[in-house]
Amino acid sequence: MKKMFAAAVSRVLSRVSQKPTSRVLVASCNYSNDATFEIKKCDLYLLEEGPPVTTVLTREDGLKYYKAMQTIRRMELKADQLYKQKFIRGFCHLCDGQEACCVGLEAGINPTDHVITSYRAHGFCYVRGLSAPSILAELTGRRGGCAKGKGGSMHMYSKNFYGGNGIVGAQAPLGAGVSLACKYKGNNEVCFTLYGDGAANQGQLAEAFNMAALWKLPCVFVCENNCYGMGTAVERAAASTDYYKRGHFIPGLRVDGMDVLCVREATKFAADYCRSGKGPLVMELQTYRYHGHSMSDPGVSYRTREEVQNVRSKKDPVMLLRDRMVNSRLASVEELKEIDVEVRKEIDDAAQFATTDPEPPVEEIAHHIYNDSPPFEVRGTNQWIKFKSIS
Repeated sequence: MKKMFAAAVSRVLSRVSQKPTSRVLVASCNYSNDATFEIKKCDLYLLEEGPPVTTVLTREDGLKYYKAMQTIRRMELKADQLYKQKFIRGFCHLCDGQEACCVGLEAGINPTDHVITSYRAHGFCYVRGLSAPSILAELTGRRGGCAKGKGGSMHMYSKNFYGGNGIVGAQAPLGAGVSLACKYKGNNEVCFTLYGDGAANQGQLAEAFNMAALWKLPCVFVCENNCYGMGTAVERAAASTDYYKRGHFIPGLRVDGMDVLCVREATKFAADYCRSGKGPLVMELQTYRYHGHSMSDPGVSYRTREEVQNVRSKKDPVMLLRDRMVNSRLASVEELKEIDVEVRKEIDDAAQFATTDPEPPVEEIAHHIYNDSPPFEVRGTNQWIKFKSIS
């Protein structure tokens, strides 16, 4: 009996003595603080020099970018699931595959700068400061949504972020207007006005170009060229697919939109260009969307599944950043997997909130028509129904 007890004690002590050793091994893993990477050279138009072809990534920034891109990816996949479960109704445009555009752009600007974009807005909502629960709750039309459940997928807003705009190309003149306000106030801020390759053919974009160039507005017009409009390849819709040259009298640059570091450096360059008083700039981000144009588009009738899979396997923005970080010892595979698990849990919790939070009451349907106004009555569907509007 004594021998058995001694053996048991020995085994316990052995396990206890092993645990601190394993902790020490994990803690002593020597990560690099930063690493230098070569990035793809940008194509230039009416510019003598462009963004650098090398950049430094710190471990801290790399982990931040990775988590942000994984969060956007998981959030969009969850939105796809919620739409198919009929928690989300109406229009819904997903941006998975384009995460480097959102995260890279935010990494290259100041929090006080301004962003306005199209209806494919979820990723930019997140990087501009909105939480995943508030975004998903807005998609499901709940009170906890960032627009109180009234805006839905296409109409989300936060500080210095002006949507989500449902009309194709309508954000271009609005972005020029925000830039005019920046110049008028003299606050050294820049507005990034984003639109898709389909919206690049809109006439109002040309009008915005003209005014921005004429008045030298601090506006960066950003074309997210994801290769397809609403079911139409760019070559079938545009006589010129060199979108960075479409400003004609406005300088431009074409950027690898699948590389978060390339987008970051190009964004810094564009912001500095505008802040120096030289006027507007056109920036084309060459990217790709994995889902269809909207939820009614399967996305495989005008392109092959093999094409989508080829991009996923060779150019995926999350994969590219992960490989860079692991190969340069900025992070380990295990550490990034822990982030993946954490993100998945956060998005599952956000989805739970988005499906259980109550819908806004009908009595609040007329609230927030104006930002700052005394309460007033709004007529409903007939003259006898009145709703009170409160700012």
